[in-house]
Amino acid sequence: MLRTQPSLSTWSQERSMKWLVVLGLVAFSECIVKIPLRRVNTMRKILSEKNMLNNFLKERAYRLSQISFRGSNLTHPLRNIRDLVYVGRITIGTPPQEFQVVFDTGSSDLWVPSDFCTSPACSTHVRFRHLQSSTFRPTNKTFRITYGSGRMKGVVAHDTVRIGDLVSTDQPFGLSTAEYGFKDMPFDGVLGLNYPNISSSGAIPIFDKLKNQGAISEPVFAFYFSKDKREGSVVMFGGVDHRYYKGELKWVPLIQAGGWIVHMDRISFERKVIACSGGCEALVDTGAPLIDGPKPLVDNIQKLIGATPRGSKYYVSCSAVSTLPSIIFTINSINYRLPARAYILKDSRGHCYTAFKEHRLSLPKEFWILGDVFLRRYFSVFDRGNDRIGLARAV
Repeated sequence: MLRTQPSLSTWSQERSMKWLVVLGLVAFSECIVKIPLRRVNTMRKILSEKNMLNNFLKERAYRLSQISFRGSNLTHPLRNIRDLVYVGRITIGTPPQEFQVVFDTGSSDLWVPSDFCTSPACSTHVRFRHLQSSTFRPTNKTFRITYGSGRMKGVVAHDTVRIGDLVSTDQPFGLSTAEYGFKDMPFDGVLGLNYPNISSSGAIPIFDKLKNQGAISEPVFAFYFSKDKREGSVVMFGGVDHRYYKGELKWVPLIQAGGWIVHMDRISFERKVIACSGGCEALVDTGAPLIDGPKPLVDNIQKLIGATPRGSKYYVSCSAVSTLPSIIFTINSINYRLPARAYILKDSRGHCYTAFKEHRLSLPKEFWILGDVFLRRYFSVFDRGNDRIGLARAV
């Protein structure tokens, strides 16, 4: 899977937050836990005045520069398959059973395949053997999730979950009983890092459980996605390692607490606004590989780039990449430049295609998904305590 578009599973359940709800994810005290990833192929409205917003953020800012790596520091082998997915290792059960999962800010549930699942997708991935875990506790609760590239249904269970040295006992998680669309995906399941209010299963997300039990020094996590190499990608919990970015973090308030969605001012190309002309909204989604937007606007960007359709992708000549202009995403009055070498990718045959893709959602406002293509360029900090996202140029 990757979450190329948000889940539709909660659409009818949360009509008051309609699209926001749909688009739904430690070292011990004073240290940060880094989990290396496998790279496998109405606050703003209230604080509308700029000075007031800046003062507010300054007053509430964590002293992230004071958080350092003392104590446990985890590293894991990393793997890169076609720049499409970043996955990390977790274990579930006693004794531990290992799974590769996507750390996904676009959803809130943790799930892996179960022994009960007979779908072809489950047969190609590691399945949780519940009878072999002495700490397993079943429930009768069922749930479903629909992602942009697949869907699953399953049951809620409880067991011990480990992310590196972090341990969450009696953690609720999902066991898939059926999966569709995930057969060829290079991961077993998903670990959601969005807010608990959009959980499809109703279970408390693992980040919240760890936060509530005091295992995380600050209620933040951050991502660094490596570029063009097999190693180096990490997700860190409890603070920020400043060696992974340049300059200062620029903080962006969430449109509303409860989802990693921010206001975007515009998207520009050669000094012309090409999308989001009246302002729009964007989900910062670590579980999405590309940049997704409304079809007419994405089609226009493909035309400006000079890309031609071939199958499900739009291609350009690789020799032309060096001549293509940057595309600029302006967020909270800050320009985030994406050069052509960042938004042009290569397929398995070495052909170059664009990283823009249409989403098929009918939403009341213009909406974009900023996935890994954007996040490889910009280090990201997700601050649950202050309902904001920090961005800085990745090293």
